[in-house]
Amino acid sequence: MSTPIRSLLLVCVVLCAGCVAQPRPAPEAGKAATPAAASTTGGSAAAPVASASAPTPVSVADTSASEQAFVAQLLRQHPDLDRAHIEQLLTEARVQPSILAAMAHPAESMPWKDYRPIFLGQARIDAGIAFYRAHRALIDRIAARYGVPPQVLVAILGVETYYGRQTGGYRVLDALYTLAFHYPPRAAFFQKELGVFLSLPRSALPGPRAELRGSYAGAMGWCQFMPTSFAHYGVSAAADGRVNLWSSLPDILASTANYLARHGWERGAPIALPAQASAQAEAPRVERSEPIYSVAQLAARGYTPSAAVASDRAATLLTVQGVNGPEYWLTFGNFQVITRYNSSALYALAVTQLAAAIAAGAHADGAAP
Repeated sequence: MSTPIRSLLLVCVVLCAGCVAQPRPAPEAGKAATPAAASTTGGSAAAPVASASAPTPVSVADTSASEQAFVAQLLRQHPDLDRAHIEQLLTEARVQPSILAAMAHPAESMPWKDYRPIFLGQARIDAGIAFYRAHRALIDRIAARYGVPPQVLVAILGVETYYGRQTGGYRVLDALYTLAFHYPPRAAFFQKELGVFLSLPRSALPGPRAELRGSYAGAMGWCQFMPTSFAHYGVSAAADGRVNLWSSLPDILASTANYLARHGWERGAPIALPAQASAQAEAPRVERSEPIYSVAQLAARGYTPSAAVASDRAATLLTVQGVNGPEYWLTFGNFQVITRYNSSALYALAVTQLAAAIAAGAHADGAAP
């Protein structure tokens, strides 16, 4: 989770994968590279907010000083790291122009009416039901342990990577390097993530660092964890310290559930409910994702939930543009937890609706979560 994205976005990954990398010369001998401290967004899977237009490319020469500072800082933070190995990895990194193009056009900039069909098509719903049916015992066991509904775990994997089918074709090293040193709007964030990636214990990874692949934002595996989320929330189901988010379903599911649980998932609580606006409803405001009102307060403003829910439960109002006009949703604490995985409210709503569709389909065939 991932910022750890979610990440995201999958359409951009598919379109951009396979573009030719831009080689760069090796740094001068003895010169190093790591980050000025960067703040995390808390998200794991999704790419952080992108700029509205493609950034001005940063030349290789312009990154030399930044790389040297990066390495120096990284070695101060982790003196046990091998400088020569870190410098070699950075020398092998390749700038990917297609990544910079993808960052300029995030899916979350779409209106809901266009965003929803990407993740709520019948094929993805059916695949989620089939995935749950095939792995029900494992999914239910992990869901019960962490208190996160099984359909939510399945839905996150469905939105992130189509249940593991689209985990990204970029080398994680290339993606993080490109954004750390050639994407100024978020350089600090991605330098931090690159530093974490380079400092992850070799024993925690399922393969050589330079061979791991992920999204254009450097998110890894089925659940698309950014390196910070991998380090903090990755779970080794075999308890051997190795976290395999690419091919171990126990690790993938447990890590996803752990991320949500550690960010405050409330067992058995609602996520979001459609709301009906009365004729006298107050005009919608631009609301934050935090549930800062009570259901009763929102009802007094003219927005009534579609199902019974405690009048004192904390909620907020989400307004999105649907095919037939505005849609109103009351969102609760668990909805906000999903936005910690990916900060977009549209992402969280897609997960919520996909989870509901998977649960309904599984119930219909007798395999309900």
